[in-house]
Amino acid sequence: MNRYELTYIIDTALEETARKELIEKFSSLITANGGEIEKVDETWGKRRLAYAINDKVEGYYVLVTMKAPAELPREIERTMGINENILRCLIIKLEEKKHSVKPRPVRVATPVAAEAEAPAAEAAETTAE
Repeated sequence: MNRYELTYIIDTALEETARKELIEKFSSLITANGGEIEKVDETWGKRRLAYAINDKVEGYYVLVTMKAPAELPREIERTMGINENILRCLIIKLEEKKHSVKPRPVRVATPVAAEAEAPAAEAAETTAE
C-alpha cells in the first residue's frame, strides 16, 4: 500500500453538521475500499481562496493522510468530482526518503607519505640548529 495525502476544499455555505457528515463520508469511503486513515486534519479551517471557484471566495480546508491501494485515489477523485459541496481536491503520493548519499570512505595516511615527511622534518631541525 502507498501513502497518500488528500487535501480538499468544502463549500463554506454548508452548515457545520453537514460538513462533519461529509468529512465522515469520505473517511468511510477510504476505509471501505481498503485504505487506512492515519490522520484527518481540520486545523486549516475556513480560509480565503487565491481565486474565486464557482463564484465562491472562501473554502473550508481538510487534509487527510492515508495508506491506500494504488486504485483508490482515482475513485476518491471521481466521487469528489460528483459532489457539489467539494470545490477542489488534490491527492499526492508521499514518497519515502531514500538515502542516496553513500558514506565517504575513511582515508588512511599511506606509510610512504609518512616516511617522506619524517626525513624532511629532521632536515629542517638540523638546519635550524
